[in-house]
Amino acid sequence: MIATTGSSFFATAWWIRWVGLGEKRYFDELEFRRDVVRLILYYRQAGFMRVVVDTTVRRTEKAAFVTFVIHEGEPVRVRRLAILGVDSLLDVKALTRALPLQTGDPFNRLLLQVAADTVVAWLRNRGYPYAEVLRNFDAQNDSLVADIELDALPGRRMRVGEVVVQGTQRVNPATIRGIIATRPGDLVRVDKLTESQRVLYGTGLFQAVAVGLLDSTPPTTAANDSIARVLIRVGEGQRRRVRIGAGYGSVDCLRVRTGLSSAGFLGGARVLDISAEVSKLGVGYPTNAGLENNICRYLQNDPTSDTLNYSVATTLFQPRIFSPQHTASVGVFAERRSAYQSYTRIQRGVNLVLTFNARTRTPYSVGYTFSRGRTDADPAVFCSVFTVCNEKDQAYLQTTRPFAAITASIVHRTANSLLDPTSGAVVGGSVTHSSKTLGSDPLYQFTRFDGEASKYYPVRRRSVLAFRLRLGTIQPVRVSLAQDTSQFVPPEQRFYAGGATTVRGYRANELGPKVYVTEDTTAFRVEGSDTTWTSVRASPTGGNSVLVLNAEYRFPVGSLPSSFRFAAFVDVGQVYENNLDFLSLKHLRVTPGIGLRFSTPLGPVRLDAGYNGYDPEAGPLLYQNNATGQLTEFRSTYQGKAPQGFFKRITLQFAIGQAY
Repeated sequence: MIATTGSSFFATAWWIRWVGLGEKRYFDELEFRRDVVRLILYYRQAGFMRVVVDTTVRRTEKAAFVTFVIHEGEPVRVRRLAILGVDSLLDVKALTRALPLQTGDPFNRLLLQVAADTVVAWLRNRGYPYAEVLRNFDAQNDSLVADIELDALPGRRMRVGEVVVQGTQRVNPATIRGIIATRPGDLVRVDKLTESQRVLYGTGLFQAVAVGLLDSTPPTTAANDSIARVLIRVGEGQRRRVRIGAGYGSVDCLRVRTGLSSAGFLGGARVLDISAEVSKLGVGYPTNAGLENNICRYLQNDPTSDTLNYSVATTLFQPRIFSPQHTASVGVFAERRSAYQSYTRIQRGVNLVLTFNARTRTPYSVGYTFSRGRTDADPAVFCSVFTVCNEKDQAYLQTTRPFAAITASIVHRTANSLLDPTSGAVVGGSVTHSSKTLGSDPLYQFTRFDGEASKYYPVRRRSVLAFRLRLGTIQPVRVSLAQDTSQFVPPEQRFYAGGATTVRGYRANELGPKVYVTEDTTAFRVEGSDTTWTSVRASPTGGNSVLVLNAEYRFPVGSLPSSFRFAAFVDVGQVYENNLDFLSLKHLRVTPGIGLRFSTPLGPVRLDAGYNGYDPEAGPLLYQNNATGQLTEFRSTYQGKAPQGFFKRITLQFAIGQAY
């Protein structure tokens, strides 16, 4: 608002200004006088007609110190606010509540314009595309009151007639008419025209789209006075796009990905997408280059990273099925994916997904997946969780078998951004059911529930207070294992927590139950009453329930560029083997931390440091006989030793995108 602002921190701090960093802003007498006028006009527009702006300027040999002292005075307040001409068309009470200017507020002329635009929007989104609003007000500066009337001129209620399409070359105009959100006979709604524009851009067929009314003024002929023509202008773009990318992540090491998208596949607006990704480059066979000893040190002791991960998928997207509101996709895939320190899943299969109300803020979908594959996990996990400890039975659990499931999910999104939200909320949940009836192997029978809610509050400029709650539980079916019955849950379906997107004081998947394994029961040391085995490895087992709570404050620092922001966070969570423990909130872990955010076109790049003040989780200690492969319980309860010193308890997390 004002041109007279202070120099940056690096240009004024005596101990660093000699470096020459930071922006130096010089005092301009003329702009300073204009600033006083700007402030007075700004306050008068906001309703403070009696505002007085005093200034002081203290000069030294090298600097000028400027102070603006503002005496606002009492504002002119809205005494009466009436909306005329819409009593039979709109819910006037609801509309009045939605206005940014209310009775008793200071008479802000900018908000008066926004209020008039709000009334226009309500009318134009209810079939009155040529509606206008006249603003009338009587502001009495002596008595400090204002009376306002918004006089609506709605015009005729109109329906969509002809849809005119211009600019097509290879795309059939009928394809465009078939996928837009407004149809002949519908009420003319500006929000539907905007949605149609967004849908057409989303097909990937066009590089330019404009959707509006063909006639700038209402039709005058009696035969067509209630019919409006819609005009769609398009500019076609390249149908085929190639994507190539590379990256780095704590649990992926180096990764590369590529893809090909073909819009308008087999005619219409279908999109065929082919994608491929490879990760664990530099640490996994056959590309092992010893990077686990330097830049990928996070994976140094991870047995699941000994081989490359890969993913190949071909998916056909159908933008319209049953109606323009619903979409579908069908795909085939093959993958090898691993979860840090937990399991490796190798599978190939097909999936089908139907998404309903895809263009609204609350889409919901139903999908079916069928695959054949196997899941490899640490033998100690099978032994401690499912009491399957001999090598033959464990091999049986890790054989290739069919898996089929139906998943239903819903999400309500009001957040203002996918990559870096600053306001709004996201609430969603899913249910996955697998059984023999759907085509699964008897070992894959369960019902899994997962829900999440995030809320974002803007606090001052570019500062955000963010919260998240995640809940999950799984209900397995009893199956026969090792001549006994057990509630078996495949390792890849169990819940895990810890890492860059959950509880950041823990490494990926390391929060929750653990099992310890030693191959040498004679390698130990005694410290007082504690016995610590020196050749022990720990494996997270996951759990049947999970609870995660996050709170984070993201804020800028004035002396740094606008692309940098800091964060202070507290993460709370736990993974439970017993669902009853989940309900009682036992053993929750709280890890505070700080982070740095750097904005990029791909989203914020972040570095987080979480402090973990807890000892490792206790769990059974198993002895593994390398000669026979047999696992036996050596101690029913064992607890690893916590790292000593403040800095050794800090866990660093590096990722792209906000944690939630």
